[in-house]
Amino acid sequence: MIQTTVFDTKPYDREALLRASEGAGIDWRFLEFRLTRDTAPLAAGTQAVCVFVNDQLDRPCLEELGRQGIRLVALRCTGFNNVDLDAAKERGITVTRVPVYSPHAVAEHAVALLLTLNRRIHRAYNRVRELNFSLNGLVGFDLHGKTAGIIGTGKIGRIVAQILGGFGLTVLAHDPFPDPAWAARQGVEYVDPGTLATRSDVISLHIPLTPETRHIIREETLAAMKPGVILVNVSRGALVDTRALIRALKTGRLGGVALDVYEEEEGIFFEDLSGQVLQDDELARLLTFPNVLITSHQAFLTHEALSDIARTTVGNLQALAEGRPFSAGSVLT
Repeated sequence: MIQTTVFDTKPYDREALLRASEGAGIDWRFLEFRLTRDTAPLAAGTQAVCVFVNDQLDRPCLEELGRQGIRLVALRCTGFNNVDLDAAKERGITVTRVPVYSPHAVAEHAVALLLTLNRRIHRAYNRVRELNFSLNGLVGFDLHGKTAGIIGTGKIGRIVAQILGGFGLTVLAHDPFPDPAWAARQGVEYVDPGTLATRSDVISLHIPLTPETRHIIREETLAAMKPGVILVNVSRGALVDTRALIRALKTGRLGGVALDVYEEEEGIFFEDLSGQVLQDDELARLLTFPNVLITSHQAFLTHEALSDIARTTVGNLQALAEGRPFSAGSVLT
């Protein structure tokens, strides 16, 4: 039996984890709030914590977890930029993640955002519900024959490239570790970032957040893009400099922006703030643009992806309890 505290729990997390852990010998303690230095003491009496993308595992938090005897931080996500890995290692805390879960979930959401934004489906839906059947302001463009730029050709980026290729787009790609054989099979052309920016009608981001990629979309890169481009980001919010993005939207340089992530989403996304005043002025400004579509980090939210995440997380917790190796590719410290 291994006792585990799950932070930032939503009903879909609880259901997936309970279903995946039947007979696994895991004693769950589900908490709805996020893990921070202040909430870390509530993990006392358990051997592991299970966390998500907006939990704050900085050095003070990990030091407190160490004092509580926590041996494992099990991330139920792929990204780990919210974890101080050096501090965890110093405290002897193992950190695991879910290296792979349904890449189709995220890729399909990226394409859904693109289609919705381009054809103004979200605006048309709201109009029709108010019995407004006018088509003014709903003109989009054919994707067929246009050019898409894919930044990052890991599992998700490749699926997006294949889907868009099926729509009849020319697909360009950039990745520091290109796969020419895959590109040749799919009819994808690897190019330098400048060429991708100037030729693409649609640009979709599929890269992790690192010090090198932080604000990869900024004033200079936005200025280099083809006028009227649609930008899609389902990866990490801080890949995009929000202030620079707002300026580009105000000047009309961008044709549209579709975001499933936001660089200051912590404490906002995954929460119901409908009865409050939004305190984030930049997000509030983004929401005023008619050519901006935002979803609250839901690209992963499919039955298949949740099952994959829960299965890997449960496997890592069992591995800790039984003293055996963790799931392949999941250990970070």
